[in-house]
Formats: sequence, structure tokens, C-alpha cells
Amino acid sequence: MSNIVENVPPHLQPAATAALAWINDQRGANYKLTGLVDPDLDWQPESGAATELGLVLCEDELCAREQVRIQAHGADYQVSLIDLEAPDIPPHLDPPEGVRAGWLNDQLSKHGFVVILFYRGFW
Repeated sequence: MSNIVENVPPHLQPAATAALAWINDQRGANYKLTGLVDPDLDWQPESGAATELGLVLCEDELCAREQVRIQAHGADYQVSLIDLEAPDIPPHLDPPEGVRAGWLNDQLSKHGFVVILFYRGFW
């Protein structure tokens, strides 16, 4: 089972923020980072080594998992997307718990009611 970290550790925050900005720029999106999947908690950016980050990204009602390779270059980061053939996205990543309540409250403020469909753990 995947290790999901909802609060990004401080030493990974700059790299995760750079990866988020890169994905938003590449896709013209406005994703928010809501967690990391299986992060290498021992990775130190200043080591010069690359690492992979599994990002849980949400924008409005859409949540996605993206896997990126990231490496520090001075004060900047080099980010590239890693294609996953069939990523295993655990149901609780769609969307994470903290996002669900905010999203549902936002939708209820816009509409008289909301219909939520559950299908095999996803919604």
C-alpha cells in the first residue's frame, strides 16, 4: 500500500512547489498540491542526486496523481514527467480528505443539491 503524506516535509517543500509550478505551467492549469505518494523522506536536494515525487494534485473537482523526476540545480529545480503505464491510485487520493469537505461545501454554496456517485471506491 502506498504511503501518502498530506503535509509536505519542510526539506521537500521547495522541490514539491517547483514541481507543482512546472506542471501548472506545462498544462496551463491551477492545480493545488494536496499530498505526496511514497516520497523519499531521506532525499536532500543539495546532494545533487535526483529523486522521484508522486504528486497528488487537485483542481476544482479533478484530482490526479503525477510522478515527476526532480533534481536541484543551484537555487532552481529541473523537473520532468515520468509516464506511469497504469498508476495505482488508491481510492482515498480521489480527492484527499481535506479537499473533499471544502469542495462539497463550495458546490453546495453554488447549487441547491449535489449528487455524488461512488464507483469502486472512486467518486
